Amino acid sequence: MPAVVRGAAAEKPKPRTRKSANGSMSRQTSGGGAAGASKLRAAQGLGLPPAWAAIGVLMVVGVGVVAMLATGQRGERLGHATQNLVDSQFAAAGFSLRQVQLQGVSPQARADVLAAAQVHQGQSLLGLDLDQIRQGVERVGWVRQARVVRMLPDTLRIIVDERRLMAVWERGGRLVVVDQLGQPVPEADPRRFNTLPLIVGTGANEAAAALLPTIARHPRVVQRLEALVRVDSRRWDLRLRDGTIIQLPAEGEDGALIQLEQLDRRSRVLDLGLARIDLRDPEMVAVRPRTNPTPHQTTIADGAG
Repeated sequence: MPAVVRGAAAEKPKPRTRKSANGSMSRQTSGGGAAGASKLRAAQGLGLPPAWAAIGVLMVVGVGVVAMLATGQRGERLGHATQNLVDSQFAAAGFSLRQVQLQGVSPQARADVLAAAQVHQGQSLLGLDLDQIRQGVERVGWVRQARVVRMLPDTLRIIVDERRLMAVWERGGRLVVVDQLGQPVPEADPRRFNTLPLIVGTGANEAAAALLPTIARHPRVVQRLEALVRVDSRRWDLRLRDGTIIQLPAEGEDGALIQLEQLDRRSRVLDLGLARIDLRDPEMVAVRPRTNPTPHQTTIADGAG
């Protein structure tokens, strides 16, 4: 009889062991619920509707599970598939790209900037790689610097600091637009920028930035100017529309042009259609008429005047 009692008692499981196991599972479940609730509260703190916030939290959790389970190429494929799924779900929830706003972009550069952004309507706005878009836009010749901003729920803003165009540079029989640093802007069609000064010769693109502000201070010259020609990588000739060549010194260009301006007030030398006006000697201005059969220059004014 005692043996029977011991056998019956042995078949009964101990309640404390069961409760301990159940208690342990209960604590784990409670911890996961708290984490989920905190993520949901954080998402709602962004101003999202509860349903969208819940969807977002579930997606984030799902992505984390896949990342932990995936390894090797299989993991990479799963990652891409999960990303595509997340993007499509966000787009379905209302976070799809509907418009791209361009700021600081000239009409000539709009098409190139939009093409470089490589985005299209209906993409998941939250799935866009903003840094990759920025890098693509900054490879456009028009662009000096760019910033890309995501504006929920459906707008992408691209803010551009454009390069300032300086001149049209003729080199090797070809024309190219250059910026204020002398760097070519290949997307700019030179035929559309005939108001920019024309610079010619090796190194003209790099040296023009120092001379152009000086030329701008002499409107009588600017009105007649056709091109600035770099000579021997050290000085400039100014070619006027009537064919006159103004030879500038290697240094002190502004002083030479002031001297020319004073002479022009007295004798209207810029209207005479001369072959050449030589300003290289600071002590005198020498000219060569077109009808002069001799190759010798004629001195018409000294530096004191």
